[in-house]
Amino acid sequence: MGKLRYKGYIGSVEFSEEDNCLFGKVQGLRGTLISYEGTTIEEIRMDFEGAIDDYLASCEARGVEPTKPYSGKLVLRMPSDLHGRVAAAASSAGTTINDFINRAVANEIGHTHVSC
Repeated sequence: MGKLRYKGYIGSVEFSEEDNCLFGKVQGLRGTLISYEGTTIEEIRMDFEGAIDDYLASCEARGVEPTKPYSGKLVLRMPSDLHGRVAAAASSAGTTINDFINRAVANEIGHTHVSC
């Protein structure tokens, strides 16, 4: 599956063999569906960007705040012994648990090949 990016939104790109077209939807939105399609990469990119622009214009016209993808808040569950080790490691590093985990995740992503 491919990805499109525009104005902070990320969209999927999939292929329908049955319809012989590309299609996708914006990822990470709760309660809002933004979909798009095309027969070429250029067409799907244009439809994706147009769908985002239309969505943002519609929100502005209605006076509502657009739904943002991925709020930045994440509930994380871990075993209590790991939680204790993370807390100790963060304290030893002179930082908060939140900053420690953010750095660990960023480091892991930096070592992983991500295709787009």
